[in-house]
Amino acid sequence: MRNKFAIARRKLLKFGAFALGAGLVTKVNTSSANPKTKTETIIAFEELGEDATPDQVLEALLAGNKRFVANELEAPNQDFARVREVSTEQKPLVSIMSCSDSRVPLAVVFDRGIGDLFVVRDAGNIATPEEIGSLEFGGYVLGTPLMMVLGHEKCGAVKAALEGKPLPGQIGSIVAAIQPAIDRENQNDSEEFYIETIKRNVKLQIDRLKASPLLNDLVQQGKLKIVGAYYSLQTGEVEIIA
Repeated sequence: MRNKFAIARRKLLKFGAFALGAGLVTKVNTSSANPKTKTETIIAFEELGEDATPDQVLEALLAGNKRFVANELEAPNQDFARVREVSTEQKPLVSIMSCSDSRVPLAVVFDRGIGDLFVVRDAGNIATPEEIGSLEFGGYVLGTPLMMVLGHEKCGAVKAALEGKPLPGQIGSIVAAIQPAIDRENQNDSEEFYIETIKRNVKLQIDRLKASPLLNDLVQQGKLKIVGAYYSLQTGEVEIIA
């Protein structure tokens, strides 16, 4: 009699262990089926090739910013193996023109690495002939499907343009390039007006880029998308504004 009870007990324990294991497997499978896991986000960016659309690239780029804001950096393509991988040729997916501000480290902000971003930087993220030429190289020669002009909170160059004071050296040329973005009729000292001017400057520089026949032709063919964005120093978030 005791043997029968012992056998029944062993069968019950085996069934319980099987059920528990099946439950765990189901849980893992449910988690891995989530299309927004961090690993899949990185793979999605890495697998974007020459046929990637501008919108696909933008989505993958912003996914990296979301990881940065959430303090979940994966820091892809930042090892020595990547150095060797891109040593003979570069194939970046994004061209970015941003301010030189030390508080806006682009590879960190977008959680990217070596060879991912083609970057042009100057104070005030202004599109001078040299910057336009550099971005033409990114879009036309390197074939980046996405181009971004990134302004940021508390931009010193925009503040100098708002103040309108005399400046030494060639600094005045930077301010002069930003002046058309200022709405002088409604100018005031509020933080809101300051932020709005930073965003207006981004849109002004986009207009200058689109005035390039080379870049405009790429845009018209659907091979290039030019977007404007605003970076918050306080939150780390990148907001698309144009």
